[in-house]
Amino acid sequence: MKAVEIREPGGPEVLQLTDRPKPEPADGELLIAVRAAGVNRPDCLQRMGAYPPPPGAPDIPGLEVAGEVEAVGSAVRDFEPGDRVCALVPGGGYAEYCTVHATNALPVPSGFSFSEAAAIPETYFTVWHNVFQRGALKPGEVLLVHGGSSGIGTTAIQLAKAFGSKVIVTAGSEEKCQACRDLGADLAINYRTDDFVKAVKQETDGDGANLILDMVGGDYITRNYEAAAVEGRIVQIAFLRGRKTEADFSLLMMKRLVHTGSTLRARSVVFKSDIASELRRRVWPLLAKRSVAPVMDTLFPLERASAAHSRMEEGDHIGKIVLDVA
Repeated sequence: MKAVEIREPGGPEVLQLTDRPKPEPADGELLIAVRAAGVNRPDCLQRMGAYPPPPGAPDIPGLEVAGEVEAVGSAVRDFEPGDRVCALVPGGGYAEYCTVHATNALPVPSGFSFSEAAAIPETYFTVWHNVFQRGALKPGEVLLVHGGSSGIGTTAIQLAKAFGSKVIVTAGSEEKCQACRDLGADLAINYRTDDFVKAVKQETDGDGANLILDMVGGDYITRNYEAAAVEGRIVQIAFLRGRKTEADFSLLMMKRLVHTGSTLRARSVVFKSDIASELRRRVWPLLAKRSVAPVMDTLFPLERASAAHSRMEEGDHIGKIVLDVA
């Protein structure tokens, strides 16, 4: 099969198309003939040598795919060859074929193309776990999302609004802010021109945000403590501005805040299957009605994976970048 491999740690140019053996599904696994694969920041980190795949995962990058079931392992009961599926995978997505445990796969939502379906798993699994499970967002609460125009951000806006919450986002341009408003964000703050702490306080009559989803880190950590409501929760999912900073932890005590975080890739198949079950029950009906849907930025052919990574790292994209595999 054709696959994209990382020649050596470095910039986008180290991605190269090569031939690899076609994988075989183990018991409980699907072999997917990949039609499209999502591109995510962890892929870029892996390419740079900063995010190695977990034990047992392929060294080929790519954490989400959509395609047709080519073959099934002996213990699989819920899928059969020919089924259209999308899946969260621990690696191996940038290839013509990929294996995944059947419980980490879901049917392609009705009416969705493979490229749209490939833009679902990583962001929807991540948002569902961090916003609704770990962050415990409730209807009527205020969610602050940093990076509102990213794949994670556009997903969080739609899901939070669908389940009855108020959404405030930060983004880096007026174009990105408007895209967030168009998705339903109640307030979009251009962080390059406005102080998000002040804006959040003003929008909430001084109360602050009940939940903050942060992929920025760095100096945002103390500012998040300032922007959070009493008994607020902050969920850390990345550190685009760095993982170290000085923080005033007295605010953590005085406001009785919870600051937590998580990663997803290295979690167990069982953990991810529990998220998949909740998504199928709670979110797949919304996708079927297109009440929520991935926001698509750019589609690149598999052999231009390096251009897709450049697009990601330039930071001008709105929504998801996807590779067209076949």
